[in-house]
Amino acid sequence: MIRSVLIANRGEIALRIVRAVRDLGLRAIAVYSEADKLAPHVLLADEAYEIGPPRASESYLSVDRLIEAARVAQADAIHPGYGFLAERADFARAVEGAGIIFIGPTPETIAAMGDKTEARKRMAAAGVPIVPGITDPVSSASEALRASRTLGFPVLLKAASGGGGKGMRVVDRPGELERFFAAATREAEGAFGDGRIYVESYVDRPRHVEVQILADNYGNLVHLGERECSIQRRHQKLIEEAPSPLLTASERSDIGEVALTAARAVDYRGAGTVEFLYHNGNYYFLEMNTRLQVEHPVTELVTGIDLVEWQLRVASGEQLAFSQGDISLTGHAIECRITAEDPLAEFLPSTGTISHLEVPAGLGVRWDGGVSEGLEVSRHYDPLLGKLITHGPDRLSAIGRMTRALDELEVLGVKTSALFHRRVMEEKDFISGHISVAYVEEHQSILSPEVSEDYLVTAAVAAALMEDWHRSRHRTPRLNSENTGNRMSAWRNFR
Repeated sequence: MIRSVLIANRGEIALRIVRAVRDLGLRAIAVYSEADKLAPHVLLADEAYEIGPPRASESYLSVDRLIEAARVAQADAIHPGYGFLAERADFARAVEGAGIIFIGPTPETIAAMGDKTEARKRMAAAGVPIVPGITDPVSSASEALRASRTLGFPVLLKAASGGGGKGMRVVDRPGELERFFAAATREAEGAFGDGRIYVESYVDRPRHVEVQILADNYGNLVHLGERECSIQRRHQKLIEEAPSPLLTASERSDIGEVALTAARAVDYRGAGTVEFLYHNGNYYFLEMNTRLQVEHPVTELVTGIDLVEWQLRVASGEQLAFSQGDISLTGHAIECRITAEDPLAEFLPSTGTISHLEVPAGLGVRWDGGVSEGLEVSRHYDPLLGKLITHGPDRLSAIGRMTRALDELEVLGVKTSALFHRRVMEEKDFISGHISVAYVEEHQSILSPEVSEDYLVTAAVAAALMEDWHRSRHRTPRLNSENTGNRMSAWRNFR
């Protein structure tokens, strides 16, 4: 039985897990680098142990130091969160080898899904549709060229290990392949220590749809609906929502069953996510994330199921307390990733000390943050400051709440991505659900330092559409002829 949990992570996800652990009456054990000694997750935990210098390779990525901290703290289990070591099979093996429970799938499952080519083979064998392409890495640019000619250009070069857009290049014509192959190989080697590359057909302007799954150790397995993650930049997710505004009820059921098939193919346990590309009514397996996702809160809000709690319960040997027929989706939820980046300068990282922080509140608003006033935002870690999530009875109400919440959010001392999100919330294609993974590239005005007159007109039209919707629902409208000017003025000041 688990009585204490060491959280092998930092920032907002560490704080999220600390709270879930304490909610269950367990002892929460934090770890921290020298740079994080006053971080919120450290202060809220029951115990905390320093594990090294600010550099992640000497602290949060040090398997030996994490295992030693768990031994000293007499932790029964380790929760990896996401990022860092969460999808490293060698870390899961080391944890179990030390006699400690790893809160996640087995090392074998992590290894199988961490290798993208192995994952493609397993999914194809299980009957899960995959993006057309090869299922083995190529050894040279010439071999990649032969495979690409067979598939037909454009193609996508992808790292066999890892994710997050690292080691990935779109190749439009044969003459580009050698250069892009070298670049993808170098990037994959640097990011994952594995330079192997494979080739897929390039799917133009798809949507990115993923399905949350949850499984126990007794063969019980459910999916918790899907998330739309198409608003991305350089393959990095920026905005997520649940459910997808695209899928019909029938498609939702179909893609959920395919996700369960994928999970069964690798004897999955715990919480995980099966990611798909959706294009012209077809969906293709992209990858399986063998961990908690950054965007898990939107699923929690529409299902009412605490995913971290159930990660802990499954690791403790409990059976799922619900079946597929018990799962229903209520309303709509949207998540904006608030990062320390400047959206008007190509999302360059912003460092400094947070001098003021005020987070929004109110019905249907959730802030999962990992920072506080006086905390330094350094170059050593991911720029994610927190996640702003809203929930409403439908998509337009969730958008309206997000707009209000972004207006209330105040972060001083560093630049943030909040302006980008604020502009998206009033962009007509986003409001109508006409989005794809190319959304940001196709709406560059959102990233313009100066707001064009056309954009102001579009924002006003979007606001009017939302007002009409509110009136049609017999609700008090957010905007009227008397306050529209103030709204737009406030928006310009926000810029």
